[in-house]
Amino acid sequence: MIRIDLVWSPEPRRIVSLELELPEGATLLDALRAAAAHPEAGFLQQREIDVGLWGRRQPLTTRLTDGDRVEAYRALRCDPKEARRLRYRQSPASARRPTRSDPG
Repeated sequence: MIRIDLVWSPEPRRIVSLELELPEGATLLDALRAAAAHPEAGFLQQREIDVGLWGRRQPLTTRLTDGDRVEAYRALRCDPKEARRLRYRQSPASARRPTRSDPG
């Protein structure tokens, strides 16, 4: 048997971690199936979910080893660059830092 940690973030600023014990030769897909009983794991059963090991996306057929950290990635609601632009525009003018002009 191998032990892995399955982590995901169901919403911003919240992380759920689940320790699983799986048979030797288990894959990422097996880990997702094993987590299905967890009350907050509903989104893990979506067909278009991205998963990875230690911050790198991997196919669902990837075999796991003891101690792996499996990460499930939820879809972003908006582009991170656009979100930063919106926060900048909504911030008070006094809180904004002056931008550097181009050196050329």
